[in-house]
Amino acid sequence: MNNAENLSLLGRRMLDRRGFLQNTGLSISGIALASMLASDDSLADEPKTVSSKIPIRPQIDPKNPYSPRKSHFEMPAKQVLVIYCPGAVSHVDTFDYKPTLTKLHGQKPPIIPAVTFEGPPGNIAKPFWDFKPRGETGKMVSDLLPNLANQVDDFCFFHALTTDTSAHPQGENFMNTGFTMEGFPSFGAWTTYALGTEDQELPAFVAINDPRGLARSGKNNFGNGFLPAAFQGTDFNAKNPPHNLNRPRELSAQADRSTVDLLKLLNAQHLTKYPGDADLAGRIASYELAGKMQKSIPNVMDLTGETKSTIKAYGVEGGSKLRSEYAKNCILSRRLLEKGVRVVQLFNGSDPSGGNGITNWDSHANIAKTHAMQAEIMDQPTAALIADLKQRGLLDHTLVVWATEFGRMPFLQGNGTGRDHNPGAFTCFLTGAGVKQGFSYGESDEFGFKALVNPTTVYDFNATLLHLMGLDHERLTFYHNGLERRLTNVHGHVIEDVLA
Repeated sequence: MNNAENLSLLGRRMLDRRGFLQNTGLSISGIALASMLASDDSLADEPKTVSSKIPIRPQIDPKNPYSPRKSHFEMPAKQVLVIYCPGAVSHVDTFDYKPTLTKLHGQKPPIIPAVTFEGPPGNIAKPFWDFKPRGETGKMVSDLLPNLANQVDDFCFFHALTTDTSAHPQGENFMNTGFTMEGFPSFGAWTTYALGTEDQELPAFVAINDPRGLARSGKNNFGNGFLPAAFQGTDFNAKNPPHNLNRPRELSAQADRSTVDLLKLLNAQHLTKYPGDADLAGRIASYELAGKMQKSIPNVMDLTGETKSTIKAYGVEGGSKLRSEYAKNCILSRRLLEKGVRVVQLFNGSDPSGGNGITNWDSHANIAKTHAMQAEIMDQPTAALIADLKQRGLLDHTLVVWATEFGRMPFLQGNGTGRDHNPGAFTCFLTGAGVKQGFSYGESDEFGFKALVNPTTVYDFNATLLHLMGLDHERLTFYHNGLERRLTNVHGHVIEDVLA
């Protein structure tokens, strides 16, 4: 009792019967809650994704963020080439054959929205180019792309793709980053974050922009978002090398070499003082890569050693100036892949002044002329690139992705000469390592208006691409602003049917 008198008022309150019972009840409730949370894995040591999976964190050495890393599981594809066509290629005029359009040409569609992206729609329009069976599979492809048409036996088509938007900037973002908003990592950034690269003299991820400039979403298409800056795409093309790599004329080669050696020494000393500074180590690694690129980039961009037959096959000569420049970009893509670059993203189309079918595939008017102009640039060089990769054995370990942001309508716009945006159905294709050949997955309806059989979201498409690279899209995450972020957000399923 004497001891109790020495207690504080709070201590005495805890010892009386009412206080004791109250505190005991709260304690037992807390224990019960902790037990339930533990059984739900809510208090587990490891963070969990929305799919209740433990993320797989790539083991990245800050001193060498580009070093090669193992995939989550073994798959044939070790590199990836993304051929991206901004502006929305018309699927009903290229790869998605719809004879109903010819049958009902000039008539009002039976199911038609009052307004599409750019206004009231017009009548059904048959394909502007004839479709013919191609290859041993007899795949129907239009005359617009005769060179790619000859390779359909090697392609795996997705004919029931759908997207969440009908606007180009958001569509490009969604296709390339998994989100319609800006600020999220691109597919190439996610891939190099997970896998690094085999070649240490060149960037892990190269974006080869169209000769006419950037696409509508610009660098967001190959940006790193909230991933470390080391994993953003390095953009250049056959005409425009990376900036600031050339040695100033007034600086001798020996002086340049001495400066680099001194800088390397100072960086190493500085890093010794701050061994745990990952950002510092990453910056030093990027500077060192830039130094290596002073030698590697001029070599990989030098096309003078290419044979005359290669130059001819790619269409560098004999066509439009734009085709020639795009063809050189295609050759550069192959050379980068040969060197071991992990991800190459090749753009066919830009948007410096709104597109309208002149700088990209956005054919709201005179589609017969504008799509034909883009096809003349894209078809032969792209087909030659794929054939060259195959001939050199690079397709054995390279996944090739041909993509656009959405499709175009089966009916004309009010102007009677163009097709409006169609997010309800569009076509992309894959070829190379890990995918079935001469195969088509999904179908749009008889008009090519909506996905009908096996509708496939962009999330599904990207999940499948990551899977083909040996990556689990549900476990490849990065903790950002309280969330385990991933390329496929909280959606997506791997399309097992297209796997070889």
